[in-house]
Amino acid sequence: MENSENSYQRAKERVEELKKFYSHLLSYIVVNVFLAALNFYSNEWRNPWFLWVTAGWGIGIVFDALRAYQINPMFNKDWEERKIKSFMKEEEKQRWE
Repeated sequence: MENSENSYQRAKERVEELKKFYSHLLSYIVVNVFLAALNFYSNEWRNPWFLWVTAGWGIGIVFDALRAYQINPMFNKDWEERKIKSFMKEEEKQRWE
């Protein structure tokens, strides 16, 4: 019973993360479309300043997506397990020396 409740709670947290990501993505799109239109209206893209905002905020959106979809190319579960085993072997080796 407790395992089912834990599973439900983890699933609910994932759904909340996805909702936050989609909300951030929607606001990113709406605001940047508005800024692009404003930039076009003001100087017909002779100076595309809105791209700085789009690029900077886009980096944040990428990190939001990585967190929401639980993608971690550097420190995933396999890496954690390998490091734990490595540290345990190292400690065991030091104990026998």
